[in-house]
Amino acid sequence: MNLFLHYLGLPYLLSGIGFTIAVTALGLAGGLIVGLVLASMQLSKVGPLAAIARGYTVIFRGTPLILQLVFAYDALPHIGLKLSALGAAGLALAANEGPFIAEILRAGVLGVDRGQVLAGQALGMTPIVLLRRVIAPQAIRTMIPALGNESVTALKNSSLASVIAVDELTLRSTQLASSTFDFFSIFFASGLMYLVLTGAITAIQLFAETALDLDRKPSGRFSRLLPWRRAPIAANPPGAGTSPRADARLEPTPSPVPMPKARDVHAERAQRYATLQKESATVQVKGLSKRYGEQTVLDGFDLTVRFGEVIALLGPSGSGKSTLLRCINHLEQSDSGEIRIAGKRLGFRVDGRPMTQGDLANERASAGVGMVFQHFNLFSHLTACENIAGPLRWVHGMAPADAERRARELLERVGLSHRADALPRHLSGGQQQRVAIARALAPNPRVLLLDEPTSALDPELVGEVLDVIQRLVDEGGLTMIISTHQLRFADQVADRVVFMSGGAVVEQGPAHEVLTRPRHPLTARFLSVMGADDRVEVAS
Repeated sequence: MNLFLHYLGLPYLLSGIGFTIAVTALGLAGGLIVGLVLASMQLSKVGPLAAIARGYTVIFRGTPLILQLVFAYDALPHIGLKLSALGAAGLALAANEGPFIAEILRAGVLGVDRGQVLAGQALGMTPIVLLRRVIAPQAIRTMIPALGNESVTALKNSSLASVIAVDELTLRSTQLASSTFDFFSIFFASGLMYLVLTGAITAIQLFAETALDLDRKPSGRFSRLLPWRRAPIAANPPGAGTSPRADARLEPTPSPVPMPKARDVHAERAQRYATLQKESATVQVKGLSKRYGEQTVLDGFDLTVRFGEVIALLGPSGSGKSTLLRCINHLEQSDSGEIRIAGKRLGFRVDGRPMTQGDLANERASAGVGMVFQHFNLFSHLTACENIAGPLRWVHGMAPADAERRARELLERVGLSHRADALPRHLSGGQQQRVAIARALAPNPRVLLLDEPTSALDPELVGEVLDVIQRLVDEGGLTMIISTHQLRFADQVADRVVFMSGGAVVEQGPAHEVLTRPRHPLTARFLSVMGADDRVEVAS
């Protein structure tokens, strides 16, 4: 035992530990840089860059590290690059670790739900904000275990540096054992040293996992490093620090046309419909076409939506309803035609050229188009309150206190003030959709797009979401386009029904009239299949 303890403190072996730690640190740091570059190249939409990254990955994952070490130490001097043993070992390990770390990073990014990325884009987040606030926080949490495992692997692989460096711990242990013939004590001491180092890596990994655990409220100085960390809410007087960008859209607008309280009074509905047709156009869609490969989804689609009007989009699956809504918010690029919001063409500069992604994000933020998705698309790492307040701060520059206040007001409005601090996974589907509606309403949009807001819900949860939408309609003043299969709901809330088939408008008109006396056979057949009221008949 005394001899074993002697080897543990032997300077000859301790200097080997120093070399091993230095090589591992260089290899991981360099590998992280190389991995970030390779992952970015593969995730980019530039084909040649992705091809180069894949070629690098194939070469360095397919050749042994020991050959790469020899190449770095013995071959590079032939081109004038002479490295020390430590430098060559660190370079080779970094080049070898880069592809593995790149795959970990890429898997983390690709693992973030695509719907959350679309939601961030719809809210007006620039690519940088989206990466920092939505993608990175979730990707990092999933990558920590894999990165910890790769760090341990790099530490053990550093032993291969013994082929070019006499300072390496494993080589020094071998040399010492060969001279003393005390193999067991020396290699046991060497193994314990490696175990201590890998244990330290494991401890760091567990600390990171604990710190990033969403069910634990972050505290202390480390929380300041979290990408989603929220600043403390200061007690500001009402109205203090309100963002000019957030209020820029609150210009005077025509007086909203109230929705009649008595839903069965068709005369009042007809009068409201006639009044709405005199309002200015909020959304104008002209000649919109969109194809996915050989499939035509929208074919010369035309639609004009007036201020304060509630439109229900009906039609069979594949008729283009969701694609239309995404084109309106420029989440999908149309092939031809144009879309104008309050007279302005979204996604294009004055000269008609497409905007950059950053400019498009800013345009979405100022255009005033909110969107509610079929599958909620809440940011899973943020609480209900943070899902609403975060975009107000990151996109619209609203002060933390004002964003917090606005979020809690909207949660109370949708009946969820008691769930403000709950994560999405702790909410029911109906509650998640109500939070999504509140998030879309937060920046006071001109237009609210709802893509099948109840289709992903269990039947018993549909009512609570429809009640929220019903209240929004009753309040008036908000232009809404709702894609839905809920015929009775469409009859209750919509001013106009637009029936789509094959990417075009087949029939449109006052909601109750279209739903009870459709003029087109396709409309009548659809309503019959969907279980519309028995009084539905094809008008002559």
